[in-house]
Amino acid sequence: MAKSYVSTTINGESAEFLCEPQQTLLDVLRDVIGLTGSKEGCASGDCGACSVMLDGTLVCSCLVLGVEAEGKSILTVEGVAQGEKLHPVQQKFLEHAALQCGFCTPGLIVASKALLDQNPNPTETEIRYWLAGNLCRCTGYDKIVRAVQDAGAVMRGEAS
Repeated sequence: MAKSYVSTTINGESAEFLCEPQQTLLDVLRDVIGLTGSKEGCASGDCGACSVMLDGTLVCSCLVLGVEAEGKSILTVEGVAQGEKLHPVQQKFLEHAALQCGFCTPGLIVASKALLDQNPNPTETEIRYWLAGNLCRCTGYDKIVRAVQDAGAVMRGEAS
């Protein structure tokens, strides 16, 4: 089968790649582009470990074909920080020790940023509901929720 040419933007940079028509965006990001932050946990869209933003919408990259990225903008966990400066979500995840093994962390970071971009002052219930598609086997979620709350406060200019 012939490979498809795709032109897109990944983490603010123009990108071009060739991929098989059936190749997932997750596989393209990891195996073709070399961005290995997004993880494959389930390959069925149930765990959220592969969460990325596609044209401003949170998606499981294991459920999107690489060819569907044509002309679109992708944000992966690698693009969340601004150079060496961590995004408030990343900083608060570290400060709250909201990670343990780290496998789910990239997806949780991207999903948390997506939430705060849409709703800069979510309630605990809204955070838990939003992150329900991101499974973590280690943390118990409380530290994650607190990290998101504190990151929101920083993004609103209420805390540092």
